Amino acid sequence: MIRLSAFADEISSDLQEQLRTLLDEGIHALDLRSVWGTNVLDLTDRQAATIKQALDEQQISVAAIGSPIGKVALDAPFAEHVQGFERALELAHLFHAPFIRIFSFYAPTGSKSEPAEWRDEVLTRLRELTARARAANLVLLHENEKDIYGDTVARCVDLLESIDDPHFQLAFDPANFIQCGQEPYPTAYEALRPWLRYVHVKDARADGRVVVAGEGLARWPELLSRLRADGYAGVLSLEPHLAGAGQFRGFSGPALFRRASQALQELLAEMRWEYH
Repeated sequence: MIRLSAFADEISSDLQEQLRTLLDEGIHALDLRSVWGTNVLDLTDRQAATIKQALDEQQISVAAIGSPIGKVALDAPFAEHVQGFERALELAHLFHAPFIRIFSFYAPTGSKSEPAEWRDEVLTRLRELTARARAANLVLLHENEKDIYGDTVARCVDLLESIDDPHFQLAFDPANFIQCGQEPYPTAYEALRPWLRYVHVKDARADGRVVVAGEGLARWPELLSRLRADGYAGVLSLEPHLAGAGQFRGFSGPALFRRASQALQELLAEMRWEYH
């Protein structure tokens, strides 16, 4: 059975409003990206403990830490970035989250070079992060994101094949592929299926505008049917981005979030795919 989750900061910066809306929508897990306008990696220990208590009281779990790791230029000091990553590992253990979402770096600042020229440095950094995740018994989820090294299908395959580690897998985001001129289904799905461990739910039109699942080019009904046929039993995580999207977060607001949630749940109900 699949599980629904959501980037709850898409709803509100307020923790209680996040949790109340999730429960109203029958969603009992979240991707922890920010609370009170503070990025997950910048939460104090006290703030993290407050969040943990609230989640436990409402029986809401953390499906993944929605970190911004890897969403920096390659010439940013890596040692400082690793410190942030270590915090992500700590939080994953605190919240009993098996996954940490990461990215595969932007080109060096001001660089006009082709991605192939900075591929080796990307792999060096990702291998280091993967080794640390392996030691912590956690799984990194690489999200295909516009303008990072792994934004196209081919470069995602390159990363996953080259690192070749069960602790480095894929968070499949169909809308992001559309924004990069890639076909999410069937092309991206077929190429990346061996590493697909997580799915972000949003859609996009040809002009890149993000819409709810089923209203864009992602072919969500066919994609969901194929996931089910292939035995997918992981997470479908709502990341609607309906009111805005920034480098480190997106926003929808409660009403638009509910619209995105109901669109997905209607698709699942039509195919009688049970979820929790």
